[in-house]
Amino acid sequence: MAGNSGTVKGSTSFNPEEDAQKLRKAMKGLGTDEDAITDIVAKRTSAQRQQIIIAYKSTIGRDLIADLKSELSGNFERTIVGLMTPSTLYDVQELKNAMKGAGTDEGCMIEILASRTNEEIRRIIDTYKHQYGCTLDKDIVSDTSSMLRRVLVSLATGNRDDSRYVDEGLAQQDAQCLYEAGENRWGTDEAQFMTILCSRNPNHLLKVFENYKTLSGKDITDSIKSEMSGDLEDALLAIVKCIRNKRSYFAERLYKSMKGFGTDDNTLIRIMVSRCEIDMIAIKAEFKRMYGKSLYSFIKGDTSGDYRKALLILCGGED
Repeated sequence: MAGNSGTVKGSTSFNPEEDAQKLRKAMKGLGTDEDAITDIVAKRTSAQRQQIIIAYKSTIGRDLIADLKSELSGNFERTIVGLMTPSTLYDVQELKNAMKGAGTDEGCMIEILASRTNEEIRRIIDTYKHQYGCTLDKDIVSDTSSMLRRVLVSLATGNRDDSRYVDEGLAQQDAQCLYEAGENRWGTDEAQFMTILCSRNPNHLLKVFENYKTLSGKDITDSIKSEMSGDLEDALLAIVKCIRNKRSYFAERLYKSMKGFGTDDNTLIRIMVSRCEIDMIAIKAEFKRMYGKSLYSFIKGDTSGDYRKALLILCGGED
């Protein structure tokens, strides 16, 4: 769904039949015109792309997604096909891919489930069942373990309190419970952290975090880092960061995907594709504030090939 802070605004002179013909021409014959594909797909909204898919089938008699998959490959294919996929289905496919085959991409699962709203999670649940014939929580249970499994299953219910009400007494009690579950005992009661962080509404949790710092002298993130480890630590930190500032959470994820040796292309592509119509302008601003350089310059310097141009368009320019 498009938002006021998205970088992709779509074409004002949109003609789905014309775009369909241009895409067919770009893929027909010897070789593929990647620039032509990018200039259409990356500059249309999700709703416009769905109209192109319909026009392609009705005027050309072929499946556009199938043609794109047969003509493209690698990161460019992932970017373009991702953009052509409706947002909820895209999340569903990313979650399924994260659990498919040997190994599990816990980072992908944490990112999606910690950052989506109740409404978005519920759409994911319904679409996942329709797409794969099994439930999301069942797949999470079979593919993860220990406390991380419980956190992800809890997030995957889409049942967090979504009111804006802050119960001052309960906020103080929750802060005390978190303190007693971690800093003030030998060992850690991870279940207490999960119960509070996965169920309370964002406004309430912000008050809990404030009370926690007053009580313990430490920020909640520092306590999580000292008390937890591995994927559970990552999951709880992601929840806290999304509660405080979802845009800075995505900015950090983008930075880490490009920092150091090699690029985490899957994370980079997923965030650019999934947030370009929602809050990419705000994510870009957070990125520059946090790291002193523009997201555009990072992408330009850290990526190569056909998918770089698409990502730079989704980024919306240098500023």
